[in-house]
Amino acid sequence: MREDLLFTPPDFSEEKFTSAPDVKISEVTKDGVSPRGFYLTSHMPTYYKVDGIWQIPERSSQDCLAVVEDGKVVVREFRNLKKGDRVILASKTDASEGVLKYPQGFSADVLAHGGDFVESSNTSNYKLLYELLKEERAKGGNITWVLGPAVVFDYDTRNGLARLAENGYVQYLLGGNAMATHDLEGGYLNTALGQDIYTQVSDPLGHYNHLDTLNAIRKVGSIDEFIKRGNVRDGFVKTLKRLKVPITLAGSIRDDGPLPEVTGNVYESLDNVKKVTDDSNLIICLATTLHSASTAETASSYRIDENGNVVPVFIFTVDVTENAVRKVSASREGIGVRTLVTNVQDFVVNLEKNLVPDSYLSFDERQARGLEEANLAEKNDPNQE
Repeated sequence: MREDLLFTPPDFSEEKFTSAPDVKISEVTKDGVSPRGFYLTSHMPTYYKVDGIWQIPERSSQDCLAVVEDGKVVVREFRNLKKGDRVILASKTDASEGVLKYPQGFSADVLAHGGDFVESSNTSNYKLLYELLKEERAKGGNITWVLGPAVVFDYDTRNGLARLAENGYVQYLLGGNAMATHDLEGGYLNTALGQDIYTQVSDPLGHYNHLDTLNAIRKVGSIDEFIKRGNVRDGFVKTLKRLKVPITLAGSIRDDGPLPEVTGNVYESLDNVKKVTDDSNLIICLATTLHSASTAETASSYRIDENGNVVPVFIFTVDVTENAVRKVSASREGIGVRTLVTNVQDFVVNLEKNLVPDSYLSFDERQARGLEEANLAEKNDPNQE
């Protein structure tokens, strides 16, 4: 990563740091209940002085607790506290209580303020994203996509995402029931929410289509089995399944069905998302305020690389409304977040054109072309009756 994006730690040899006390610690006496006076964590890089040494946790998260475990500070959700856990207590973050919040270690290129407007140019954001995507693919880093259903309503977008995945730009997918359902509906019935994925013309009684898709998948027991039986012609989910890219689907109270793979327990879903984001180097959120904001709150704002550097984990949030991207930026406390107010279909196509060779055909495109050629050959065969 560029040097100007790396974090510059404080000089802990200064007197105010050497003379600062160790953090105060109190033990948990009941599972899921913190001692009074706990320190509430944030996305801002924060150091804690334990046994005379200043340290930063390997991952951050917002509105959690800092717990000392075997001499190391880890960030933990309230509900995951166990009796005997040693919770850090503090009300100040200026080092006077052994806690130092230090966002100024990041440059202005990492820190954001609010979010972009409709009128804002996206050129610099695209340029940085292309750079980060290519870097992560080259070094085998993990790129996580957080998608809302609007992304899979369009043929070119579904195909663009598939091409990006096949070219190494997708290692995880986070989303909900609707996104996966409508993508599979597109491959099964050529519609998304009853609208043709290419023309956007509604089918007669098209509102049944996603329910028919859900019903058919639930009948065979899984997405994998539904695809295995040849029901899905193309799509992003089908591509990820073939590439063995993990898909994490979190349920909501509004879900139809849902798909068998959707996790209904909200806290289990949160833990599943946290596992993915803890393993993520770059996160891209498209057209979903709900999943984007929750991911932004949960995902660490930084990671520690192999050289011990504190490196920002950038989140790019893309939506057609300013309000949506600003919520994500606020959830992230402005750390390592870039906002783009634009149509997500245009966004995906831009990425595809800049990252995937023009001559590249996806697996599904090659399959479709082979089928078309076979049909044409059969039609022109003089031996056919």
